[in-house]
Amino acid sequence: MLIDSHCHLNYKGLVERQGDILAEARGRGIGGFLNISTRQSEWDDVIATAEREGDVWASVGIHPHEADQHPGLGADELRKVTEHERVIAIGETGLDYYYDHSDRDAQRKLFRMHISVARETGLPLIIHTRDAEDDTLAILRDEMGKGAFPALIHCFTASRAFGDAVLELGLTISISGIVTFKNAKDLQDTARDIPADRLLVETDAPFLAPVPHRGKTCEPAFVADTAQFVAELRGETVDALARNTTANFARLFAKAAL
Repeated sequence: MLIDSHCHLNYKGLVERQGDILAEARGRGIGGFLNISTRQSEWDDVIATAEREGDVWASVGIHPHEADQHPGLGADELRKVTEHERVIAIGETGLDYYYDHSDRDAQRKLFRMHISVARETGLPLIIHTRDAEDDTLAILRDEMGKGAFPALIHCFTASRAFGDAVLELGLTISISGIVTFKNAKDLQDTARDIPADRLLVETDAPFLAPVPHRGKTCEPAFVADTAQFVAELRGETVDALARNTTANFARLFAKAAL
């Protein structure tokens, strides 16, 4: 069994045929899906999907692109929604300096707020970082100094040095279909060497469809293709990688109770 540890089932491209898409994924051996929110207005729908589908869980948070649109969101409001039995994670949150859709100070403030809730609740933090390695790492180190919290870097595309640094802090790394792209040699080298107990796989559907589906809307079923590629990179069978990443998911997202 594989788990798609990061997908957006309520996004355009998937939500219109959500039931069929989930059925297709299950047919390829995908046994669980973590449905991610990126803005507060999505929380209810993401949770409703998890309530309806027994193998789908929800994560609640604000993407760094949306930081400017949530100036009044406080820790109490985020903490309250994490009490729902189907909410097993916080995020995605983090920093994105590539697009700069939101003020960088607002991104950093919101990132730290999410961290505080993760530390208090014990729920894992799902981190997005792009062109912001130095600030992301500085905030993680500073906040870990205040008290440990579980976290992962989703859709990892950062440098090897950044990967080594977050692993040293105890984080998990999730690999998406980007690893299958021809120009992803550095990422492939990193994925090959991630410790077995710190590795997850994801689609980030409907984005970033892996080879051989490039150019199509990404679907959770395609995590099987990414897993096959990563297994070959690491010299493992796909069954071994599936068992390992599923065990890692269950350990990190303990509230899922697999």
